[in-house]
Amino acid sequence: MQSTMMDGDLTITDILRRGARVYPDSRVVSCEGEGSRTGTFAQVADRAGRLAGALKRLGIQPGDRVGTLSWNHQEHLEAYFAIPCMGAVLHTLNLRLDPEQLAYVINHAEDRIVLVDASLVPMLAAIRPKLTTVERFILVGRGDASALGEGVLDYEELLTGESPDYPWPEIPEKTAAAMCYTTGTTGAPKGVVYSHRSICLHSLAEWGAFSLKEADRALVIVPMFHVNAWGIPYTAYMLGADLLMPGRFLQPEPLCRFIQAEKPTFAAGVPTIWQGVLQWIEAHPADLSSMQTIICGGSAVPRSLMERFEKDHGLRIIQAWGMTETSPIGAVAIPPRGIPAEEEMDWRSKTGRVVAGVQLRIVDDSGTEQPWDGESVGEIEVRGPWITGAYFKDPAPDKFHDGWLRTGDVGCVDNRGFIQITDRSKDVIKSGGEWISSVALETLLIAHPDVLDAAVIAVPDARWDERPLASVVLKPGSSTGPEELRAFIAGQVAKFWVPERWAVVAEIPKTSVGKYDKKVLRAMYADGKLPAVELGAAQRR
Repeated sequence: MQSTMMDGDLTITDILRRGARVYPDSRVVSCEGEGSRTGTFAQVADRAGRLAGALKRLGIQPGDRVGTLSWNHQEHLEAYFAIPCMGAVLHTLNLRLDPEQLAYVINHAEDRIVLVDASLVPMLAAIRPKLTTVERFILVGRGDASALGEGVLDYEELLTGESPDYPWPEIPEKTAAAMCYTTGTTGAPKGVVYSHRSICLHSLAEWGAFSLKEADRALVIVPMFHVNAWGIPYTAYMLGADLLMPGRFLQPEPLCRFIQAEKPTFAAGVPTIWQGVLQWIEAHPADLSSMQTIICGGSAVPRSLMERFEKDHGLRIIQAWGMTETSPIGAVAIPPRGIPAEEEMDWRSKTGRVVAGVQLRIVDDSGTEQPWDGESVGEIEVRGPWITGAYFKDPAPDKFHDGWLRTGDVGCVDNRGFIQITDRSKDVIKSGGEWISSVALETLLIAHPDVLDAAVIAVPDARWDERPLASVVLKPGSSTGPEELRAFIAGQVAKFWVPERWAVVAEIPKTSVGKYDKKVLRAMYADGKLPAVELGAAQRR
């Protein structure tokens, strides 16, 4: 028996048309520091059509890659729609990559045109001679782009002469729509290509997972250059929620000012952003009470951060998990039904509950699937309609296992589908044949009232093979030392977990998307550049 349901492709063009027609007056607010400017969904659709016409006139064909080196603002949103809806591929460029990596991803993707914010021109100018495929640059905003040489066009001038009624083509849903590169923490960045279908399905799943609605005002702090800002711009446009774009103003003071002025009900960003906001509002009281839900991800969210936001400011942080390869949403830590209020934080501090549409399993070192019992530990593997099955021009067979993506995250899953990640496979510490979770130690250390940040790595040890080394950033004026920190965590973990090597540092090195860059810490330790002290021999159980 066959279904009699109608068939139809899922495309970003449908999201664009729906947003413009059903929610024409929903707003896009772009922060400009002291003030902001506002556009509507209808205007975004109008200008997306003009941009598509300009790109076509410049020779962009279906399948061509168009890069964007931009902050979060309305023009970037216009590119989010214009490029994939005309059949080309949106390539969001990570502006926090080092110059060599940035040149690599532009050349590897074979970008023909790059849209660049005026404030970011120097970054591109520094690598211009190395860009072998870029034919033209389009300048967004006012500024001097002469350092890029010939072939620079003005964004607004391009749009002026084009019609808003672009004849959007019919696009098969599995056509490439966008691409994003991983941050390359263990090698060269790898390209992940998203299809129209995968983005549409991810947007629908996110709609349900985050409970977004038309009345919401979504503050998109997570960068639009990273995994399509977690897909939130597409989801918000799909359902009519206002989009609040902070641009390059991500420091606590202007960000809090923007929040107070625009009153978002929903916000999304990485833990480092919220740690900065917390420090600011503790010293400079601000009314952020409009935010009903804060989604936090990108790295493990310290429980202490969530508790302080909720207890002191009435703000509820929800942890989410995903990666570039998963579009990115894979799990969201919303407590299950019937949980007593006093136990909610226990569930919200977990990595998250696997979302509908994502299949997940954990496997041990031999590849054997482990039970969902909350205790059995293994590497997390996933598959689903918005999870990549290969990298762009890089088969990377070690990243895939029998049709499943190997995430590199190690953890367990309980019988309700809640994941608890204990570490990255490359960061797990194996001491004397037993595992130590660097993530768990970091969470405990950050809970100390004098600690701003902490990262734990494995270092060689003659007796135990590996031991943990804790690097901590202290609050200004704090005199707390390693002995006090060691005593603080000693009663909360097994004795052999407690580090004997400590380093007090000014900052923890981080990747371009705010994750701890532990390879840098390991290299600093190996080169003798980490100011580490040793307190004494490790204690076993």
